[in-house]
Amino acid sequence: MEFSTIWLFVVAAATLLIIPGPAVFYIMARSIDQGKKAGLVSVLGVSLGGSVHVLAGAIGVSAILMTSATAFNIVKYLGAAYLIYLGCKTLFSTSDGTTSEIPKAPRKKLVKIFYESALVEIMNPKTALFFLAFFPQFISPSAGSVTVQFLLLGTIFIILAFMSDGLYAVLAASIRKRITGSKARPKLLNRITGYFYIALGIFSAFASPSKT
Repeated sequence: MEFSTIWLFVVAAATLLIIPGPAVFYIMARSIDQGKKAGLVSVLGVSLGGSVHVLAGAIGVSAILMTSATAFNIVKYLGAAYLIYLGCKTLFSTSDGTTSEIPKAPRKKLVKIFYESALVEIMNPKTALFFLAFFPQFISPSAGSVTVQFLLLGTIFIILAFMSDGLYAVLAASIRKRITGSKARPKLLNRITGYFYIALGIFSAFASPSKT
């Protein structure tokens, strides 16, 4: 895999991770309710759950490639279409901002928080679908083992997500009174996320396999 491809993946992944999603709000809820330690433990749990999806995705994509190169390309195009769908769904969301408020979380032991966070992430089908849609856009069968490429990208993504989620956990613990914010902020985040998903999907659809 070329360095330019990895760098492009890092930029795309980091941009996506900056915008908070459901897992981030869950982590922030723990930080707000039980402090920084609980938030960081939640980050560890979510990272473990994400790693399970990466491993499963690597096996699945490799199995598809073994079927045929055409099947792999179909997966890439379906992935691009799914990213565009996510963008449109997010962009045209009618949310009034209440869905992005920090949910209340009952106090729990740190060990229980870790396992619960991991289980929530593992059982989230959207995470698996996202990985299968996003990662193949940066994988080229001609660049070597697809399994290795998927695992490499997955490792990079998990590391970036761990750092990003960790920052949100610390931030939530330090500025509890300002976390909820105004109703206009979630709408702006929805627009940014939506446009980025659509742009990424279009780029993926028209990118040459040799460039990805």
